Amino acid sequence: MPTAESVYQSSVAALPKSERLKLAALILDELTASGGAALDFSDSWSEEDLGDVAAYAAAYAADVYNEAALLDMQPPTGSSL
Repeated sequence: MPTAESVYQSSVAALPKSERLKLAALILDELTASGGAALDFSDSWSEEDLGDVAAYAAAYAADVYNEAALLDMQPPTGSSL
């Protein structure tokens, strides 16, 4: 079975832009008409995704907390310190 890349190079790339757009529209229409059975639109997150989000949130919170702590340690404006 030919690959998408080989079909594109041998047949599609030579078509004018307007024909390539029509072909893309036909392909997308066919995919959406099939109900997306082959596409995964899952809302679930993997354990790795959850770990990444938790790590990012913790790092962001630490940065915000550290910035706030540094701002609290600065002398007031106009201070003679």
